[in-house]
Amino acid sequence: MYQNTNKEVFKMSVPIFFELLLQLLVGNIDQIMVSRYSQSSVAAINNGNQIMNIIIIVLNCMSVATTILITRAFGSGEKKQAKVVANVSVYLLASFSVVVTIGIFIFNKAIFRGLSIPEEILIETSNYTVIVASFILIQALYQIIAAVLRSYNLMKEITMVALIMNGINIVGNTILIKFYGIVGAAISTDFSKLIGLIIIVIVFLKKTDMDLSFLHIKYFSKKMAKQLLVIAIPSGGEALSYQLSQMYILRFVNTFGVAVIASRGYCNMLANIAYVYSMAIAQASQILVGYLYGKGDYKSIGIRVKSSCIISMVVSVGLTILMLINSDTVVGLFTNERVILDLCHKVLFVEIVLEIGRSINITMVKCLIATGDVNVPVIFCVFSAWVIAVGFSYIFGIRLGWGLVGIWIAMACDECLRGMAFIIRFLQGKWKTTKI
Repeated sequence: MYQNTNKEVFKMSVPIFFELLLQLLVGNIDQIMVSRYSQSSVAAINNGNQIMNIIIIVLNCMSVATTILITRAFGSGEKKQAKVVANVSVYLLASFSVVVTIGIFIFNKAIFRGLSIPEEILIETSNYTVIVASFILIQALYQIIAAVLRSYNLMKEITMVALIMNGINIVGNTILIKFYGIVGAAISTDFSKLIGLIIIVIVFLKKTDMDLSFLHIKYFSKKMAKQLLVIAIPSGGEALSYQLSQMYILRFVNTFGVAVIASRGYCNMLANIAYVYSMAIAQASQILVGYLYGKGDYKSIGIRVKSSCIISMVVSVGLTILMLINSDTVVGLFTNERVILDLCHKVLFVEIVLEIGRSINITMVKCLIATGDVNVPVIFCVFSAWVIAVGFSYIFGIRLGWGLVGIWIAMACDECLRGMAFIIRFLQGKWKTTKI
């Protein structure tokens, strides 16, 4: 079903890259289009997206676990397990989505006040977040169906759906932002996700040998739920911890004022573009490693991980350098405020070092998770995110007065340390003996 070659990984990664890029735009297109009207609205969306990123990453962890277990089943010749995996994933994520949505509805303002959000953008941030959060369940169902399609190597189809979603979001924003501002952007985002879910379900029914009968409760398995959670909870816990640490860092940034908050939003957006191909390579490699692990081909896994790390680093660092060289032009698409342009240029210089660590970190940890080696990498991620990223952000950004640049230096230290730790972990070979 899969071949362990760079060509195969490239073929898999290209549609994943465009899918991730388009998914990224669904969240960031609101910032881009609102920036023409108000920098305070950009700051509001940036804070709202920080909350939503936590939810989306948790959803991603479950969808990744789904893909891993389905590809393992394919590798070992147990195709019937695919229905069970998909069924359990849907019910677990649906339950999670409902609980989280209710929590955001009730506690969103308390959370934002805890993040020290400037009072002048609190209402905008709250309105945007509540509207977008109302469609978390739709996003969860989309993620699971997409995970199943990835297991069937149907990446191109997922990319086309993401392209349609973005087109709808852009058209919706063009119409609604002019009249309703940030609320219009949120409504457009929700509507595009709903259409995306409908289309991806149609693709699922036409392109796979499964049908919606997998949703029947008879396929639910407590044993499979445990296997999914063994992968998803630690990696989800790591992702949650990382995003919570980013929220705490955002609390520092919020004390610097609206201009710095907006600068962080733009820098994050550009950083996401730089590392999105690293994510694509990592996801393609994770699918392939899961398949190879199911076959017991450990030698090929080692070759694959090394090649993927090198490719990932070259691409992400190269893109960051290009954006640094042209930073005034790129950031100038969103704002002409000189203070923001200068700050973003300084941050992008630090971003080069950050991407060296992050490209290795992303690829290594996803491949380790694909083999079932979850706990140690996750524990180290949690430690590094809070001790290095948060701790050094306070020291560099607040105590030493380096501001946003100091915070970016702290995050670069975190990513590079994790990258080195995961290389050592992989070379130790403990992943060869893990069981799920």
